[in-house]
Amino acid sequence: MSAEAADREAATSSRPCTPPQTSWFEFLLQESLLEKHLRKPCPDPAPVQLIVQFLEQASKPSFNEQNQVQPPPDNKRNRVLKLLALKVAAHLKWDLDILEKSLSVPVLNMLLNELLCISKVPPGTKHVDMDLATLPPTTAMAILLYNRWAIRTIVQSSFPVKQAKPGPPQLSVMNQMQQEKELTENILKVLKEQASDSILVLEAALKLNKDLYVHTMRTLDLLAVEPGMVNGETESSTAGLKIKTEEMQCQVCYDLGAAYFQQGSTNPAVYENAREKFFRTKELIAEIGSLSLHCTIDEKRLAGYCQACDVLVPSSDSTAQQLTPYSQVHVCLRSGNYQEVIKIFVEDNLTFSLPVQFRQSVLRELFQKAQQGNEALDEICFKVCACNTVRDVLEGRTISVQFNQLFLRPNKEKIDFLLEVCSRSINLEKASDPLKGNMAAFLKNVCLGLEDLQYVFMISSHELSITLLKDEERQLLVDQMRKRSPRVNLCIKPVTSFYDIPASASVNIGQLEHQLILSVDPWRIRQILIELHGMTSEREFWTVSNKWELPLVYSSVILGIKDNLTRDLVYILMAKGLHCSTVKDFSHAKQLFAACLELVTEFSPKLRQVMLNEMLLLDIYTHEAGTGQSGERPPSDLISRVRGYLEMRLPDIPFRQVISEECVAFMLNWRENEYLTLQVPAFLLQSNPFVKLGQLLAATCKELPGPKESRRTAKDLWEVVVQICSVSSQHKRGNDGRVSLIKQRESTLGIMYRSELLSFLKRLREPLVLTIILSLFVKLHNVREDIVNDITAEHISIWPSSIPNLQSVDFEAVAITVKELVRYALSINPNNHSWLIIQADIYFATNQYSAALHYYLQAGAVCSDFFNKAVPPDVYTDQVIKRMIKCCSLLNCHTQVAILCQFLREIDYKTAFKSLQEQNRSSS
Repeated sequence: MSAEAADREAATSSRPCTPPQTSWFEFLLQESLLEKHLRKPCPDPAPVQLIVQFLEQASKPSFNEQNQVQPPPDNKRNRVLKLLALKVAAHLKWDLDILEKSLSVPVLNMLLNELLCISKVPPGTKHVDMDLATLPPTTAMAILLYNRWAIRTIVQSSFPVKQAKPGPPQLSVMNQMQQEKELTENILKVLKEQASDSILVLEAALKLNKDLYVHTMRTLDLLAVEPGMVNGETESSTAGLKIKTEEMQCQVCYDLGAAYFQQGSTNPAVYENAREKFFRTKELIAEIGSLSLHCTIDEKRLAGYCQACDVLVPSSDSTAQQLTPYSQVHVCLRSGNYQEVIKIFVEDNLTFSLPVQFRQSVLRELFQKAQQGNEALDEICFKVCACNTVRDVLEGRTISVQFNQLFLRPNKEKIDFLLEVCSRSINLEKASDPLKGNMAAFLKNVCLGLEDLQYVFMISSHELSITLLKDEERQLLVDQMRKRSPRVNLCIKPVTSFYDIPASASVNIGQLEHQLILSVDPWRIRQILIELHGMTSEREFWTVSNKWELPLVYSSVILGIKDNLTRDLVYILMAKGLHCSTVKDFSHAKQLFAACLELVTEFSPKLRQVMLNEMLLLDIYTHEAGTGQSGERPPSDLISRVRGYLEMRLPDIPFRQVISEECVAFMLNWRENEYLTLQVPAFLLQSNPFVKLGQLLAATCKELPGPKESRRTAKDLWEVVVQICSVSSQHKRGNDGRVSLIKQRESTLGIMYRSELLSFLKRLREPLVLTIILSLFVKLHNVREDIVNDITAEHISIWPSSIPNLQSVDFEAVAITVKELVRYALSINPNNHSWLIIQADIYFATNQYSAALHYYLQAGAVCSDFFNKAVPPDVYTDQVIKRMIKCCSLLNCHTQVAILCQFLREIDYKTAFKSLQEQNRSSS
């Protein structure tokens, strides 16, 4: 290296990494630091962002002297920018998975066209007319990359895309999005017109028997320095990144398979081509290994494609033996060979290879065919259901309702088949103890559900029962069945399917009541109640446990049901469901509510709507406690059901206020402000105070970015909350004629009581809504005349600064509400510096200086990475620092006072020196 070059290298290495006055791409362009930037562990900006920036700058239009728009000039700067974009893509090894994920269609189209141009592909020449075998390796690879991307983009465009929720409308952003959308549609139109040519090009590539090469940063540098070298080194067999023939063919086969599969929806014959390409892809992956650097195939997706092709394309006898059980079931269903399906399901009970959901879907399909009039399938449905039930038993799941229904009238053939399935589904020599225990319990429960003692002997004397059950257990089972009373016959049956399952009896009412209290299985609860009502008709079994409580609006309707068994069953199912929901056992709550809904559907429309409302609330709780905690939006169906509940106009339906609160809070938490502000029916605002409050909060959130004079809704919200927090005075005239004040009561003029408001606000989790309502109450707290220390909060300036009638506001209740709201908000997010400052100010105002200082420090820590960065000045304002100084002074932390004085905008030297003198005096 020359001395001049060494000096230049040293100067470059000593420069700062991020220049203050230039953009990243200009910096990289001027300093030639691209490779150094890309070698960083986490380069910022990321490589794909650099591609976008380089190409955007290179494609900026120019203007002539008449200020008319001209195409981008072909000057040195733009050529270098395009080359830099290609070099970044080369750094990413031209991985289409990465590029497609991060770049839009127009940007990637521009990038690949530049690759074609720099690879000397003649413009205007159809790729299908070019012989890939005679082209230089880098040129052929560029053509393959472009055509692979073309068909991948066509396939991707056929998939449904979830639309992103638009933010606040901005004209410039909307115009830019519309232009990009139109440009993408135009490119897709051209790609679809050329799709057949692209497929021919890729088919031709599969016939190549030579390795290809793709441009690297080095070969691109050679092209930039000496364009004449294009016929020399960059086209030789050693230039660029080597892509083996097998790797190239594997990628091409997979992309062609996806393209053929997409075309199969309109031309089913093409599925055969897709099948051929996908299975060839699997063979090539086996050859080159799944860890290939240049061949990235989503093997799970490939397996899905292969399974789908197995179903869509009938297999020949020679390949039938290679089919998976999943594919074999589909082939048997298509051909009507249901006995083979049963055989596969029995064998699968040993291997557990088929998903339970798939087995259930097969049973549903058979049920649908049977219901369409094919009575021959009734027996098949029972046998498939029996296989699925045994699988559920082995895996510890509950027995399905379908099995109980199909086993309603047992006969010798059904019991023989069930015992055969049980025997073939468990290997007694290798099975674990839990597996054997599950099977033994199932056999005992089946016996307890049978009335005919002959069938009980069939099961108890079977070889499997003899092996799994001890002699004492089998003898006890038979004796118990002999003593059992006849089946209870009920005349009144609101829902037939729910009652037709035979119930077992018992001799001990106390034991049955104990089981009734403990059970959360709706079918077991029903069975116990049938037995209890068969023993005595004088008891009201809904009173067995004092924990079974229902809201008065529900119990008054349920206790009016005339049939005693139905009344007890509905009451207990709903009470247990509400209890499970309260303790967050949502799965059992859903089972109980579903059973109750089925029960009341045919005899009480009023209770049916009650159950639908409770199931809506349960679904809200389930989402909020599950995926909602990670920020995942609720499904659109749930949002529609919430809207439907809010807009429901059924005056005679009992309802719980908590459901209205949760529904409005749900809409606010998931930012459905558009609905609350513009689409809520007018009658709702008059009839439902929570909807009114939700509308005002949503509208205030929307108006917040606007000018202060446009915030009309904030004033309306302020007036509503002030009215809720007001009190009315009662007076009494004495015997002497004087009027005296005897008490103050919460005003009834507000749209709701303060306790209801606080209960509703504690259901909110959206940070902006919580911040707004906190600032409102803080402002209301500060308005009182005797306030000494104000509390600060974000957005406090949007509220009015005075109240006409101060005496009417219950400021003690306001102070309590502020404290409770801040405590609740910090339980949602303990790292919100604004809420931490409010909590600190509350402690400061109540002379709790140690606690105040703790929260002031915590607020600074969370917004400065524990003081590794400077605390933003809008967090540690002069007022906050002065309060911290006072806290430290009163806590005798004089050194800290001197330090804090230096953080004021105007340093308070007097207080600082005074505190140091105090420190010296105390230490001496």
